[in-house]
Amino acid sequence: MPPNTTASSGQKPGKSGRKKGRRARLILIVLVLAIIGGIAYGSFWSISTVRASFPQTKGSISLDGLSGPVNVKRDSYGIPQIYASTDEDLFMAQGYVQAQDRFYEMDVRRHMTAGRLSEMFGESQVDEDEFLRTLGWDRVAEKEYKTKLSAETKKYLQAYAKGVNAYLKGKDGADISLEYAALGFRNDYKPKDWTPVDSVAWLKAMAWDLRGNMQDEIDRSLMTSRLGPKQIADLYPQYPYDRNKPIVQEGQYNSVTGDYQQGSDTSTSTGTGTGGTQSSAGTGLANNAEAPSGLQGQLSGLYKVLDGVPEAVGVNGNGIGSNSWVVKGTHTITGKPLLANDPHLSPSLPSVWYQMGLHCTGISEKCQYDVSGYTFAGMPGVVIGHNKNIAWGMTNSGADVTDLYLEKLTGNGYEYDDKVKAFTTREEKINVAGGDSKTIVVRETNNGPLLSDRNDELVKVGKKATVDSAAPDRGDGYGISLRWTALDPGNSMDAVFAMNKATDWSEFRKAATLFDVPSQNLTYADTDDNIGYQLPGRIPIRGEGDGSLPSPGWDSKYRWTGYIKQAELPYEYNPERGYIVTANQAVIDKDKYPYTLTTDWGYGTRSQRIADLIESKIKGGGKISTDDMRQMQLDNSSEIAKLLVPKLLKIDVADKNVREAQKLLEGWNYTQDADSAAAAYFNATWRNILKLAFGNKLPKELRVEGQCLNVEPVDSTGPADEDRRVRECGQREADSAQPDGGDRWFEVVRKILDDEDNDWWSAPATRTDPAVDTRDELFKRALTDARWELTAKLGKGIDTWSWGRLHRLYLKNQTLGLEGPGFLKYMLNRGPYNMSGGEAAVNATGWNAAGGYTVVWVPSMRMVVNLEDFDKSKWINLTGASGHAYSAHYVDQTGKWIDGELLPWVSTEREVDAKTSDTLVLKP
Repeated sequence: MPPNTTASSGQKPGKSGRKKGRRARLILIVLVLAIIGGIAYGSFWSISTVRASFPQTKGSISLDGLSGPVNVKRDSYGIPQIYASTDEDLFMAQGYVQAQDRFYEMDVRRHMTAGRLSEMFGESQVDEDEFLRTLGWDRVAEKEYKTKLSAETKKYLQAYAKGVNAYLKGKDGADISLEYAALGFRNDYKPKDWTPVDSVAWLKAMAWDLRGNMQDEIDRSLMTSRLGPKQIADLYPQYPYDRNKPIVQEGQYNSVTGDYQQGSDTSTSTGTGTGGTQSSAGTGLANNAEAPSGLQGQLSGLYKVLDGVPEAVGVNGNGIGSNSWVVKGTHTITGKPLLANDPHLSPSLPSVWYQMGLHCTGISEKCQYDVSGYTFAGMPGVVIGHNKNIAWGMTNSGADVTDLYLEKLTGNGYEYDDKVKAFTTREEKINVAGGDSKTIVVRETNNGPLLSDRNDELVKVGKKATVDSAAPDRGDGYGISLRWTALDPGNSMDAVFAMNKATDWSEFRKAATLFDVPSQNLTYADTDDNIGYQLPGRIPIRGEGDGSLPSPGWDSKYRWTGYIKQAELPYEYNPERGYIVTANQAVIDKDKYPYTLTTDWGYGTRSQRIADLIESKIKGGGKISTDDMRQMQLDNSSEIAKLLVPKLLKIDVADKNVREAQKLLEGWNYTQDADSAAAAYFNATWRNILKLAFGNKLPKELRVEGQCLNVEPVDSTGPADEDRRVRECGQREADSAQPDGGDRWFEVVRKILDDEDNDWWSAPATRTDPAVDTRDELFKRALTDARWELTAKLGKGIDTWSWGRLHRLYLKNQTLGLEGPGFLKYMLNRGPYNMSGGEAAVNATGWNAAGGYTVVWVPSMRMVVNLEDFDKSKWINLTGASGHAYSAHYVDQTGKWIDGELLPWVSTEREVDAKTSDTLVLKP
């Protein structure tokens, strides 16, 4: 991994240091290329090659298709603010400017969403393409564009595509990015024109990333090979409504009107209580007993395919979340609302977000927009941000919008209600750079695409399948299909433009009704001092089953019967408490809502911590400032440490080296700063507690690939019997293995913490350690194992330990930075950076406890919007505006992001002009 270009502590270098660093890196490129001569790609490259794709940001450029001049004003961080006199010119310019900075990223994304990565990167991507072609995102996006989107939205998408293609005109790969220069020497790849469908399809990719509980659905099924129903229930405890409050607290569903009454009186329950159940009903399995061995293979194979979806989409499943909260003017120093947001996604270089402003020179019927915020390169409009009247943020709701179905396959069809139905089929041709094309057949049932066709392990079900008496004979095995709301055409692209123009709560809610997928928690504030929350999205109503485990596709009773009506989706407006927090916790108390939104909420650790921070400020008589909101975003407090450290300090440790480490926890304030030795030792102890108590008892399909254990047979969590143990090696990628250490595991441990003899606290003997049977014995062993783990990783002297040395962030180009030759990785990647924060902290730099301490997801951006004066708002991105590796704006925000700083975010023309460094005029 290349050395960091900033100090490893995360401190930002001075301006002169950054310039020297860039010059030194460019000189090093030339030296490397001179040394390798004609090897690889070197003889063709020079500094001019590296700089050839940098965008023109000053002067003027003529573009065919514009109706008038457009000004593109960039600040010192390269963030563009665009000024135009018509909507079409505005979005055409947006396409042109984003292509200037990010076209390679845009091109990779559209190839991913279309299942065409093999065209760019060759045979290594065929499996991923097969899976993505089976899902058919681009086909759905095309249907959306043709049949669902408004004429106005289509006009904007066409204008955006025209702008992108105006940028591409006359350019070859090396003129567009360094990556194309590398690809060109390998496969002569040439980028094609952009289309409106390319923009729409990216929303499908983001919906996939935020799709809900599919990982939990798979994991619960896989657990049945080694664990019984009670043990699985232990690992998926009920949501703690009494401790971690849901989002909607003062709104109540009215079963008579089918709507909500707002107010603080919510004492009467009107729902059926299904919203938070952890039921195993509807699985097709016999009372959640030992799962079919063939089903284990199927689901394990499916998970491998899911893991293979390119990282540009992000980490799937556990961990992914976001923070957003809004505080009413009653509690702020400005007297108007403050709104904060920081979505959590896997780190990528460049960042998934692109900052910009879109401004009409005068608001009129022909030019309707004055909006600023974050969007995706490749998509017109603004996804999160503010206009002159309102601001909004988003977090993942976690609503369950996917179901896996077991399918009884018979010949060329599948069974449904005792009849055989024919598959819907289509052929897909996959073109492969440098190789032969491949044609696959995609089969679909009435539930959706047959995912089991995409992996050899998913083709057959084992002969010992245990299903209930109503299940059809297994024959050659069950298949697995996917029902997912995003595979039906929707209107989410319409919603983006409607939100951008909304001027009040009523218009914002109307826009939200168009937001089909992904289902997001929408936070809202306006300049009239109103705050609100709305859950949008197409959320299914199930016949039988609750979506927690795969359902029998052969039985019509388990089909979706419809979707929750928009008027029935939870919302909250101006609650009496004066603030709303969304951080992936339960949306509404299960006893106050008649529908099952999901069985797998986040467990509310972050949301409750944010609420507690707000309450402490309010109850102390203080008013909340923009900087208070920023400080809350940086809160590193470990809630699990608060629970465990008092008990860990009571453990009698004889080994003086372990005792030395244990003393680090004495007086620790539970904050996970990068320089904290106590945070390093606690998190290592936590990791070892999870490994000993739970991880080593999970089936191989959930454990880290290559980690082998002698394990007890099925249904044993008690003391070991050495004669019965079998050798099993883990099969899952480290970043997605279990136990991941998130707040579900906080709740698992909390539930059994005072049961000192619980079977989960047992662990078998090893060559160096005796068996343990109680909590304190296991804690002692975890303290010891953590001491020697950190000795190996950080050195014997605890004075050299720090959390940041363990907890590191690597920013990698998502294609050639992962798979390219070493020198190319050096050119494209940045890091490592030593990080503060942690899993389920508000400063959510997530790590997977099963796999290690490396950062696997991050606050991908941070923002605080000031509704009293938008020019006093603040924002930051993970990397920078540019996707060009040696641009000054490639990672120029990263140092400040690490330090928790925010940049000024201005949006009025006067303030934009004051901060403008470069102006480019686009002329007709």
